[in-house]
Amino acid sequence: MARTSRLLLLLSLLQARRDWPGGELAARLGIAPRTLRRDIERLREMGYRIEAAMGPYGGYRLAAGSELPPLLFDDDQAVAIGLALRTAAGSGADIAEASSRALTTVRQVMPDRLRRRVDGIGFTPVPDSTVEPAAPVRPETLALLTEAVRRRQIVRLDEDHANEEHARRPPRRVQPHALVTWRSRWYLLAWDERSDDWRVFRADRMRPRSSLGPGFTRRRVPGDDPAAFVSARFRGSDSGDAWPCIGTVTLALAARDVAPFAGDGTVLDLGDGRCRLRSGSWSWAALAAALGRFDAPIADVEPRELAEAFAVQAARFAEAAAGPS
Repeated sequence: MARTSRLLLLLSLLQARRDWPGGELAARLGIAPRTLRRDIERLREMGYRIEAAMGPYGGYRLAAGSELPPLLFDDDQAVAIGLALRTAAGSGADIAEASSRALTTVRQVMPDRLRRRVDGIGFTPVPDSTVEPAAPVRPETLALLTEAVRRRQIVRLDEDHANEEHARRPPRRVQPHALVTWRSRWYLLAWDERSDDWRVFRADRMRPRSSLGPGFTRRRVPGDDPAAFVSARFRGSDSGDAWPCIGTVTLALAARDVAPFAGDGTVLDLGDGRCRLRSGSWSWAALAAALGRFDAPIADVEPRELAEAFAVQAARFAEAAAGPS
């Protein structure tokens, strides 16, 4: 094997595994240990930081350096990077221009077969019309919040307020526990010292102070799952990633006509053009209104709270239909 090809293979092996015994690495390359040591030194001269452990059981490890050296990727990794960079603009972070430049750089060195694979996957992202567009979050803000979570240090932050009185309040002191993404938005899950409770802050609406505060003792996130806890808050639930109000009804519609619009609900086909739908929402009134959108007779309502919500909604709709008194 030519020396250049051998160095590329050696680098690929070091990237694929954390630790390599020297003898095993030399055997994979088909070279003597002395030649392996010379190749390792050559990679070090090229900027790769390779650590070595001496002794009969010693080996080599590719460590992080002060600069980013050239990297090698297999075909699947290269395609994954290309697709990730193409979709990065919709991540909610302010990296659209940087990801575009990075994609151009990666494409320039891709073989034709990989470039065709990446370019051949066409897609058009559809924005979620139910979510208000969020301002992109600066990478510096995300880096600061991530560091605060990792080092368990208090963050002082100012919030954007439409209310002038709230805007004059002193900065909040929060204990950051997790950074979460949902629907192309970034959220910080933190213990708020002002309210003495858990809070979820939108990263695009906060301005963290540049310096981190003192350390804190990490608390147990309810459920031990930050993502599930944040998702539960979006559903209006305080316990578990589930809707606080869940009900079941029978609809005079075929299951195939209901399933595409059931969201995270479950549909059971009863035959005869009927189905049983189990769904949830943040309140009984909201659930009754959501079920009413199917424009079909509703029966077998459970539980009682949902039936009562239907009665309240029926009275309101009847009053609206009657017009001005």
